[in-house]
Amino acid sequence: MRELENYPDVLNVEDIQKILCIGRRQAYELVSSGQFHTVRVGKRIKILKAVFICWLQGEKTF
Repeated sequence: MRELENYPDVLNVEDIQKILCIGRRQAYELVSSGQFHTVRVGKRIKILKAVFICWLQGEKTF
């Protein structure tokens, strides 16, 4: 797993892919799974880094 401090406060699917060392399809499946809150801006999917970190640590984000 890459250093999370080096990423912006708002992540995209490519960032998730790099952080978790997973493939593109797996990253899109993960963000589409509803396991954590995502926001669509046009065709782009954005994830708040704090929400992602909470999910990664097994915490509830809602």
